[in-house]
Amino acid sequence: MTALLLTAGALLLYAAWLYNRLITLRSRTRNAWAQVDVQLRRRSDLVPNLVKCVKGYVAHESRTLTTMIELRRQAVAAATSLDFHGRRIP
Repeated sequence: MTALLLTAGALLLYAAWLYNRLITLRSRTRNAWAQVDVQLRRRSDLVPNLVKCVKGYVAHESRTLTTMIELRRQAVAAATSLDFHGRRIP
């Protein structure tokens, strides 16, 4: 009879431990997926800022390139109009 009670008690303690372990694992899993959601939200919030930054940089580079092309055109036009000792500079 005592062995039966000890076995039943041990099974009851094991069942309680197993239940608590499963609850802990479920909680950790939910927490991990919540962290994934947080990271995905952060990423989706940062994408519009990145796009805005890239658009600003492209506009700046476009202005710089346009200015450089115009200055080069002016330099070439000025160089072709110069006359060095009777020779034109190409």
